[in-house]
Amino acid sequence: MVAPAVVAVAAVTAGGTVCVRARAHPGTGAVSSAATPSASSPVTAGEEAPMEPATPSSAVARKASLSRAMASVAVPSGARVSAAVFDPHSGDGAVYGRDAFDTASIVKVDVLAALLLQVQDAGRHLTDAEKAYATKMIENSDNASTTALWHTIGRAEGLDAANRRFGLGSTSGGADGLWGLTRTTAADQLRLLRQVFTADSRLSAASRAYVRGLMESVEPDQRWGVSAAAPGSSPALKNGWLPRSTTGLWDVNSIGRVRVDGADYLVAVLSEGTVSKASGISLVEAAAKAAVSGFTAAPASAS
Repeated sequence: MVAPAVVAVAAVTAGGTVCVRARAHPGTGAVSSAATPSASSPVTAGEEAPMEPATPSSAVARKASLSRAMASVAVPSGARVSAAVFDPHSGDGAVYGRDAFDTASIVKVDVLAALLLQVQDAGRHLTDAEKAYATKMIENSDNASTTALWHTIGRAEGLDAANRRFGLGSTSGGADGLWGLTRTTAADQLRLLRQVFTADSRLSAASRAYVRGLMESVEPDQRWGVSAAAPGSSPALKNGWLPRSTTGLWDVNSIGRVRVDGADYLVAVLSEGTVSKASGISLVEAAAKAAVSGFTAAPASAS
């Protein structure tokens, strides 16, 4: 793994949860969020992409339910956590917490998405070497492979350029080659997951299927995290863990798709400030369970 990541967890406060509401593109039937900008209105790095107003009947209920659920999560002293959930079927989503966190190795999904976007732009296919790096990067969380692809995409500048097109307005690539110190928010990680798991994406269907296949094949000892929200199912995920040398505390994160009662949900949980990786995993898994259960307990919008 990359240098350890920190788990940030704060007490749940009123107003800390953000609603996300998707809308259909006219004439396409594709679902998207106002958080995903059009090509003519790019979002600059560090700028929060706008959220579409929530509907009282479903999105506000999702927000309130997520906040109540997250308030029940026991957050270790000095740590903080943020979580986001999206329902691709209804188009509803909600985010708890607005803070930015180090990505640690969840950035590897973003690196691969950026590479595939560049490959599409160039009208070419991945090389055999790029495929080998991508497989090791996602399935095994191999850092050397990530560094190789980090240079291929143009390091932080290349990642940021792709993220502007993906609508990740609050994510900035790690400086000085430290890709694990890329900064992001739970809301942005939900936007990234939508690029991978929904048709409302800058990525082609083939590119999306490629990323999903790798996320479904992570090695067994790395299948913790958001998967705790759907025990017994087959998740598609990527985790990140990083002990910070400056504090000795851990960043532990998990993003992916889980299936609950036959329905798919996109989930992102970010944390920092735990005293160990094990403690961070426990926090992330508790937050994932609470977030999904709280989100699904609220009424969905009519389909």
